[in-house]
Amino acid sequence: MSRWLSSSSNNSTSLVARYLRRSLSSTAAPALSSLSNPPQEKEKGTGWTRFLLFVPGAITFGLGTWQIFRRNDKINMLEYRKSKLGSEPINCNNITFSKENLDALEFRRLVCEGVFDEKKSIYVGPRSRSISGVTENGYYVITPLMPIPNNPKSAQSPILVNRGWVPRSWKDKSSKHSVDDEQPLAIESPTGGESRSSRWWFQSNKPDVVQVPDVISTKVVGVVRGSEKPSVFVPANDPSSSQWFYVDVPAISSVCGLPENTVYIEDTNDNVNPSNPYPLPKDPSTLIRSSVMPQDHLNYTFTWYSLSAAVTFMAFKRIIPKKSRARV
Repeated sequence: MSRWLSSSSNNSTSLVARYLRRSLSSTAAPALSSLSNPPQEKEKGTGWTRFLLFVPGAITFGLGTWQIFRRNDKINMLEYRKSKLGSEPINCNNITFSKENLDALEFRRLVCEGVFDEKKSIYVGPRSRSISGVTENGYYVITPLMPIPNNPKSAQSPILVNRGWVPRSWKDKSSKHSVDDEQPLAIESPTGGESRSSRWWFQSNKPDVVQVPDVISTKVVGVVRGSEKPSVFVPANDPSSSQWFYVDVPAISSVCGLPENTVYIEDTNDNVNPSNPYPLPKDPSTLIRSSVMPQDHLNYTFTWYSLSAAVTFMAFKRIIPKKSRARV
């Protein structure tokens, strides 16, 4: 009897062990298969994210190509200016100025003759100038060149002339003189104690004889220019307080009492008097320069292309090891 009980218990134990093995294998198999075989949706998602690794390389490559086009445009622009400046200057009386041809005349050299109206000078700045490594702040002085009556060589219409750079002390001195000029001069009459005020003439010892100083004609060789395009960091001009931060030809012409389409030129005369160098005219070579030269665009191109190659190489290095592990 005892033998039969022991044999039956052994049989039941073996049956239970077999059942547990089968149940464990059946539950573990799906889990292992799920680990070894990820869902198709996740695999597709990782494929799209891999392509995003190449986006920075494509963007930097496009920026490098854009710099090539910018370099070609800059070369053409500087060559155009150089050809205009290399031509012989023409007399301003031989040209009919209008809004249509002012753009075509830009960077063309003109010869004009007239008299400067110093009282209407405009100071644009501050503008810095480096002298022997020392930077000094100053201004550009713009003065109307007025026609001379009964002078066939004189300009027939007023012209705004950027006479060049002057130091800050020049503007302060000019402002002081303008205030003194506004005070009338009292001149004693020879017939009595009456006084006369005048800013343009003086009375000689002889009664009722007025002497007017001779008009000094000035010849200017300059380049036709247009208004400046200020950046977002440049303040707006304030004509009411005589503060000009950039050249605005129509606004300056209006303040000077001239038509808005008045021609504006920059003096490039090389004949500077060493004893009185100011205003200092512009160097013509500065007109064929730019803040970003063609060589700079070429350097930017190499920089962007190098960055594109480096980013693309890192993207490949990121993707290739994952493919090799997936195959194993």
